Amino acid sequence: MEIHNKSKYLNKTIIYLFIGSLLPGISFANTAENENYYKKNERNEIESVKDGLAKTNLKKRVTTFTKKNLQSRNTPPLISENTNKVFLNTAINTARLNVVELSTIDVKGDSSILGSKNLQFKLPSSFNTIEQKELNDNHVMTTNEALRKVPGVVVRDEEGFGMRPNISIRGLNPTRSTKVMLLEDGIPLAYAPYGDNTSYYYPSIDRFSSIEVLKGAGQIKYGPQTIGGVINHITPLPPEKFGGFISYTGGNRDFLNTKLNVGGNGMLLDYTFKKGDGARDNTNHNIDDLNFKIIRDLTENQALTLRTNYFSEDSQVSYSGITRAEYENFGGQYNPFKNDSFVTKRYGTSVTHDWQVSQNMYLLTNIYYSYFDRDWWRQQSNSAAGNIASGTGCNSVGSAREAGQRINSDDCLGNQGRLRAYETYGVEPRLSINHDLGLLELSMRIHREQQDRRQVNGSSPRARDGTLVEDNYRETNAISGYISNRFEIDKFSITPAVRYEHIENERLNKLNGAHGKNILHAWVPGVSVGYTPNDQITYFAGVHKGFAPPRTEDLITNDGGAIDVNAENSTNHEIGLRAKPNSKSYIETTAFYNDFRNLIAVGSVASNLPALAQGEALFAGLEILGKYDFDSGFYSKAAITWLPIARQESAFRRVDNNSIVANSMEGKRQPYAPKQTITAGLGFRNNSWDGILELVHVGEQFADFAETKNVDVLGQNGVINSYTIFNASVNYKIPQYKTSLFAVGKNIFDNEYIVDRTRGIITGMPALFQVGAKIDF
Repeated sequence: MEIHNKSKYLNKTIIYLFIGSLLPGISFANTAENENYYKKNERNEIESVKDGLAKTNLKKRVTTFTKKNLQSRNTPPLISENTNKVFLNTAINTARLNVVELSTIDVKGDSSILGSKNLQFKLPSSFNTIEQKELNDNHVMTTNEALRKVPGVVVRDEEGFGMRPNISIRGLNPTRSTKVMLLEDGIPLAYAPYGDNTSYYYPSIDRFSSIEVLKGAGQIKYGPQTIGGVINHITPLPPEKFGGFISYTGGNRDFLNTKLNVGGNGMLLDYTFKKGDGARDNTNHNIDDLNFKIIRDLTENQALTLRTNYFSEDSQVSYSGITRAEYENFGGQYNPFKNDSFVTKRYGTSVTHDWQVSQNMYLLTNIYYSYFDRDWWRQQSNSAAGNIASGTGCNSVGSAREAGQRINSDDCLGNQGRLRAYETYGVEPRLSINHDLGLLELSMRIHREQQDRRQVNGSSPRARDGTLVEDNYRETNAISGYISNRFEIDKFSITPAVRYEHIENERLNKLNGAHGKNILHAWVPGVSVGYTPNDQITYFAGVHKGFAPPRTEDLITNDGGAIDVNAENSTNHEIGLRAKPNSKSYIETTAFYNDFRNLIAVGSVASNLPALAQGEALFAGLEILGKYDFDSGFYSKAAITWLPIARQESAFRRVDNNSIVANSMEGKRQPYAPKQTITAGLGFRNNSWDGILELVHVGEQFADFAETKNVDVLGQNGVINSYTIFNASVNYKIPQYKTSLFAVGKNIFDNEYIVDRTRGIITGMPALFQVGAKIDF
């Protein structure tokens, strides 16, 4: 759909958004001169370092991966023998060498997707980093809680532990995080990012030292999902000296979290055990997360990083939400399914090879493998009576639920086992070359996924075997390539880039031998522009094609036939600025405008609510992130998202029969797209004390394409009211004993609020209160 056909209201709104995103920078653009930001002694120091570097014999520059520098992998690898105590980026952080700063070639094994620290401020795409200190001081319990600190990101809760997060970026449907590219240390994290990009596996937040969120044109480097954004989870670097910590956290709802982190000599072992009750009755979790990481020098200019991990979850978790009558009669925590079980195991390993080929050439190669196994036994997949398992008494149980009667799930003599196994492996070399025209980056990924999917119907409430009714093998083979060149001319940068995806999907029905195949390919171009007039402000803008492939099951029927579904296709724009007017403050604001020629919408995979549909859509809004530290010891931070436009630009049509999804039409709002979200915190530091009070607000949203306000019998349609919760944490450090004590509260006023209606009503986590200690050694 052409942009010039939008209404006058839309045009004015976007103009206001773009202008509004630039206004904060007007007062910052000249503050460097007013505050004498470039002091004379700093100039002299920089010039002296430049002179020393210029005199260095370039042939004597070598890459240093020595053990002394294991903690310094955010610095570039090029170090002069004559200045081995001065890393190259010390000078080029503020001084330009030729056209491109050499620190754009960055070695760190390689965890960050944002480049070296000294260049991130000038990155010509919107990004945010949740640092380790913030995760630790706030005692973030789930990934959901962490990501709410990023503007533009909305995370819908499910079971209370954040093990199956539903992540939305810039208004897109959050269900199973299907529209987000998830990485760990720059390597694909999802078990099937091409063929089944759903997040039934998600590591514990305790595994990571920081989280990066990249939006805008920069994300096309990390496909295949490029319509929303990239989330990269970074694991800690192994220490050189022996040390680590142990921590213990306990609280109400049977919560327990114990963690051991120990390392030395370039190795790190990290283990987390976490358990507790979830957000509803008959919901509890037991999680083990074991990780090992080692970094070793191969030569003076090559290093190897090995990561291996084991994750398991043995939980009692239901899939179905509750009906309207159940909610009214028994409250939001009610869940009658005491026999449901969710068990997963995941093994993963990866190897990263860093090689400084020459002064201006750097090659990083990732090789990765993972195996994920999931068994989810449940009696009902949504709140509709007809969706319950087959078996004696099951229909009566389903009908009683709709009538709001308290039921005994043992009266339904049946259940369903949704059994999945995935193997994923691939290799991805990335080459960076500094040359006279800038920084050239090239990468290629060869990727393979194998899915074994079965459904077994049991004949009792606790059955773990039964009649095989589905047995599918699905395979995806993908080859992708990426090329970009960053040109820097004075204070400007421009980075054109293009990605290519070639994807082959196959599906085999083992029960009848039916087989089908689909081949999909796409070019994904983009360009970003940056302008950094001084070290206090950067303006950036970008436009790129958004692309996301359909799942294998959405392309090929169970009988091997083709399905008429298109890849998701959008044109995404953004413009914004980031500014640090002084050492105490920081602000970033971004306006975005994402126009979808095709957007795929699906509710629940198992219950198929609503049926797979596609249509045109438009999302536009404003993101603001601000931080300020007061002289008195107080500090503050706020992440604000305003999404005035999340509109259907055409009626969404079912893929199976081309009929319009009930009451979908042009002009109506997309489901699960709140107009405003706010996460704001006010803290205070004083010597050994540190405390913060945090507000989390999520605006009103609809659960369907029809903007239905009244709640239906099943609880699946109807408005989801806005809600506000408060979190708090207090830390007390005892340095002489290397010990920290803390107390934490989540949803401290114990508000009950609805977060999801996809499969029936699901409410958020009740109040949690926890205390704990961390001891370093």
